[in-house]
Amino acid sequence: MTSPTYALRRRLPDNVVGHTLFSLGMVARVPYFGTVLPYVSEMRPGYCRVSGPNWFGVHNHLGTFHAIAACNLAEAAMGMLMEATTPPSHRWIPKAMSTHYLTKATTRLTAEATLTTEVDFGRLVDGTDVVVDVSVLDKHGTEVVHCDITTWVTPRT
Repeated sequence: MTSPTYALRRRLPDNVVGHTLFSLGMVARVPYFGTVLPYVSEMRPGYCRVSGPNWFGVHNHLGTFHAIAACNLAEAAMGMLMEATTPPSHRWIPKAMSTHYLTKATTRLTAEATLTTEVDFGRLVDGTDVVVDVSVLDKHGTEVVHCDITTWVTPRT
């Protein structure tokens, strides 16, 4: 059984139309993500890829992709990964983010979220930390930001 968010993603076509509709729906549900114009191109348990264009709405005073906008993109990717991974019997919430700004970003960015440790939800009876690794890459594949986002996962009561 999957979350309603992931079930919706799987019902939409795996093409530009499906990705765009899902991305618009995500922004309608979580409006703050709209600031980076996210495009969810891949979403499955343990992995999610979300990209955002380099437009003036995400620029800092240097005219490059703002560091916090890159964090917003990373959090969107983490959130969709957790929606695809966490069964309806459990819930998750972001708890912490460790971020390393590696170099300035002058192009569109793509956040790739990966779950590096498998979670056995069947054995999870108390809350536990689940860390999601997120690499934010420029269009050349250079990692410009790296985030480790800790989520708090608990069974639904």
